[in-house]
Amino acid sequence: MKHFFLAACLFIPTTSFAADANPAARAIYQAGTIHQPELSRDGMVSTQESVAAQVGSDILRRGGNAVDAAVAVGFALAVTHPQAGNLGGGGFMMLAQPEGEVTAIDFREMAPAAATRDMYLGADGEVDNDKAQFSRASAGVPGSVAGLLHALDSYGTMTRRQVMGPAIRLAERGFDVTPSFALSLASAGSLKADESSLDYFGGYQFGDKMVQADLAETLRRIVKDGREGFYAGETADLIVAEMAQGNGLITHEDLANYQVVEREPIVGSYRGYTVTAMPPPSSGGVHMVQMMNILEGYDLSADGHNSAAYLHKLIEAMRRAYADRSVYLGDPDFADVPVADLTARDYADALRETIDPTAASRSIDIRPGSELPVESMDTTHYSVIDKDGRAVSVTYTLNFSYGSGYSVDGAGFLLNNEMDDFSSKPGSPNGYGLIGGEANEIEPRKRPLSSMTPTIVLKDGSPVLATGSPGGSTIITSVMQAVLNVVEWDMNVAQSLHAPRIHHQWLPDLVIIEPGISPDTLTILETMGHIFPKDGEGTIARTTLGLVNSVGRDGDWFVGAADPRDPDSLAVGP
Repeated sequence: MKHFFLAACLFIPTTSFAADANPAARAIYQAGTIHQPELSRDGMVSTQESVAAQVGSDILRRGGNAVDAAVAVGFALAVTHPQAGNLGGGGFMMLAQPEGEVTAIDFREMAPAAATRDMYLGADGEVDNDKAQFSRASAGVPGSVAGLLHALDSYGTMTRRQVMGPAIRLAERGFDVTPSFALSLASAGSLKADESSLDYFGGYQFGDKMVQADLAETLRRIVKDGREGFYAGETADLIVAEMAQGNGLITHEDLANYQVVEREPIVGSYRGYTVTAMPPPSSGGVHMVQMMNILEGYDLSADGHNSAAYLHKLIEAMRRAYADRSVYLGDPDFADVPVADLTARDYADALRETIDPTAASRSIDIRPGSELPVESMDTTHYSVIDKDGRAVSVTYTLNFSYGSGYSVDGAGFLLNNEMDDFSSKPGSPNGYGLIGGEANEIEPRKRPLSSMTPTIVLKDGSPVLATGSPGGSTIITSVMQAVLNVVEWDMNVAQSLHAPRIHHQWLPDLVIIEPGISPDTLTILETMGHIFPKDGEGTIARTTLGLVNSVGRDGDWFVGAADPRDPDSLAVGP
């Protein structure tokens, strides 16, 4: 039996093992490795923010299932991680039952009814990025509250009061501002344009206690009235009043008409594992499966992990998938998205034939496009697995960090700027440097295309890995490498997150890399024709890519790891 998740710790105290511990698992632990997963017999939570992780762990300890814990984490992050955790945004949830049935829950934001195709174009015909990204008019109808409540009502076991109580207490009593959160607040220039945002989030230093009384009252209205406590009544009135302060589009009717959609997940296979991920309007599942289909046709083990030969194949698969993303992907309720064609094995075979194993392609030869700006890191992801093996993977967002920077006065939460994820002008890049086509143009009640890629991997019909990441256009490639590190390279979940990553998104024709990739490897890749961003002295620039949070199961043990790239991340069992 292949114990790839547990695969071993450098040292595990004997108290970690019950008397009836699986002997094979015990032997695997003694093998030794640098990076150790967290361990539990009763489930696991991994999030980007440690207080919210403890909230989820407590829910599991109190007998809640993975959905109960995921909903509790989602509302807690709206308090403790306002740069991406949210009531005013939206996202996706993947849910796998212990016996392997997988559901994809779409609570992505929707365009208001008054939205028009050219609403962000200026008099010169070019995109007005300030309006598209940093105005009340950049907000789509939020879906997070509806999505979390839908999951709780449909698949949870606890009441709203039980799962939302911790978030209310955190908002009312406050929590300590960490160094990284203080730095995030201090660098959030978008918050300075709005008096309400300055009142809610301005001036906090490391060690201060952040109290959010208005947000606590908003959460209480949701506990009392459910969906109507947000999409109608006082909170809805406050949202519509905020729109009136600056030409925002969301109306009472838009809020009342918001719908959560359950969709069929994207399903692929790799080396005997079943990979399930979010379907459109997420592009993540389609293109992760597309890339993994290409890569499975190679003997990657012969290359070695993060060798030049392996990274070359990754780059070329990424290049082709992101070229397809720019043309074919959009909201399936409005556009004909050729999911079956893009994820077909024969299409992957044909794409693999176009890859020269010794030389880099040029993106302009694959599909024409324009130069794109550098993208940023926003959004948040968390993963949960319960004692029965039920797994939940959630990615949700405001789009940019702190969304548009505008808060709903009196309600205590930030507005998203998700409308920028539409193609404001087909062929022009959005704020993450991604080009979109007509399939993703703005239309009323349409959901914008997303890169969010919550993913659940199954083996023999049971969930063994739940994972995902923030990171804009880098989400898909970050998640894919974390999955490949487990199913191809036999890493445990902790090792899989510590390994350095790369990213290519077709345009700009640049390979983005993290620290840890060998300089000799980069030299070989440059000789093959790959292009890297350089600093002013001509040195290859390096950055961090993604913040992946993973949980998994191997036999009787649950394992988890939080991405070391974020000091506030935490994986913890009940």
